[in-house]
Amino acid sequence: MCLTTVFLFLGDLGGGEMLVVMTAVLLLFGADRIPSIARSFGRGMREFKDATNEIKNELERSVEDEKKSK
Repeated sequence: MCLTTVFLFLGDLGGGEMLVVMTAVLLLFGADRIPSIARSFGRGMREFKDATNEIKNELERSVEDEKKSK
């Protein structure tokens, strides 16, 4: 299943719906845990971005090496 179809419903959220979602998150996790959850999410996104850039750079280097060998 494509990731864009999973999160397709997020495009229709308005201000009221976002307020309800934020309130539910606040009630479920509590105000003291939300910053740590956000920090963990940010670290995960950073690691994903770094891994993506590393793979991209490795592919570019292999293409350049192939061009040099010809």
